[in-house]
Amino acid sequence: MTSAVEPEQLWERNLKALPFVLLALATVICVATFPEMGPRSVGMRVTFGVLVAVTAAWIWQWMYVHDGPHPVGYVGRTLLAAALTIIHPLFCIFAWIGFLDAFESFRGRWRWVAMAATSLIMATGQTGGPPPYDSPWQNAALPVLFVVNFGLATLMARYSMHLDAVSQARADTIVRLEHALAENARLQEQLVAQSRQTGVRDERERLAREIHDTIAQSLAGVVAQLQAAEGSADAEDVRRRVARATEMARTALVEARRSVQDLTPAELADAGLVDALSTLVEGWRVDHAVEASVVVVGESTALHPEVEATLLRIAQEALTNVAKHASARRVGVTLTFDDSEVILDVRDDGAGFDPAAPRRSSSFGLGVMRDRAQRLTGTFTLESTPGSGTAVSASIPALPRGPA
Repeated sequence: MTSAVEPEQLWERNLKALPFVLLALATVICVATFPEMGPRSVGMRVTFGVLVAVTAAWIWQWMYVHDGPHPVGYVGRTLLAAALTIIHPLFCIFAWIGFLDAFESFRGRWRWVAMAATSLIMATGQTGGPPPYDSPWQNAALPVLFVVNFGLATLMARYSMHLDAVSQARADTIVRLEHALAENARLQEQLVAQSRQTGVRDERERLAREIHDTIAQSLAGVVAQLQAAEGSADAEDVRRRVARATEMARTALVEARRSVQDLTPAELADAGLVDALSTLVEGWRVDHAVEASVVVVGESTALHPEVEATLLRIAQEALTNVAKHASARRVGVTLTFDDSEVILDVRDDGAGFDPAAPRRSSSFGLGVMRDRAQRLTGTFTLESTPGSGTAVSASIPALPRGPA
């Protein structure tokens, strides 16, 4: 089974055979049109035959034995072509081959010298032979034809050089693109690895916030209710507090499951932000016996679930901080709907503190609230003065809820 020949190999094979084809064609034409090749000119026939044979052998030597163009091979073939053209002008058909491999046989200015020599042989054959000439037009035609042949050959050579330069530039571009693709693949692998690490870190931070904002606070509420029940002598109050502790423990269990699954907070599962916030504040007021109210400013709209969850968690954390540290008598929660943002304010009239003073390591809640707001490109501000209460404010872009 023979394998298919590649186009480049076929082209190279044809180029090697082309000098023999031109030599044979010129020989046939010359024998048919040269009167001196008859029986009366034995010496001319012998000379002609020897030159043709030597030329064929020379071409074979340099095209197949040495396998390619060479300056010595080019010079010898050009001299033989000149001798044959002197014998018969139509042998310039064979001399034309010198235009094809001049640039492969020589370097630098010698390329143009070789082209000029081939152009001179072509002009000599086209004029009718070497000088001197009997006709004035032949004397004028020789330099003109030399210029025409050399000009056309130069034009084609320049165009060939241009094509080679374009091909080389494209090859270089392909190599650079391959390197760029390889580099992009490497960078993509790095980005995937970094994204994976970032995703793991973000998930850990999310779980830490969820545990702190929901489970830990619910369990703290359970402990507070049980401690209050333990110290109470009223059986009805004990039952109420135990029931409340049971309810908060169940809420903590639900939140634990939702935190793992990254779902919407339980309070927002069946209610909007305003209702969930009102329920949260009312439950906090009952648990801590502190006057607390909710005020809604503007027309409430359904927001993106992440925005609603973030605002609810910030309010929950702020109320937890009030219960732990403020000793407040009144707490006000304001939810303001604007065209471009929604603002949550939580103010109390408690003990307050100095925001510039070093805080305890347990003040995880302030950082959580700030991180939650900034995660949605929002802002978080804290204002407090010792003895004058505390106010926290979170402003988040009012991203609308998408279609269900």
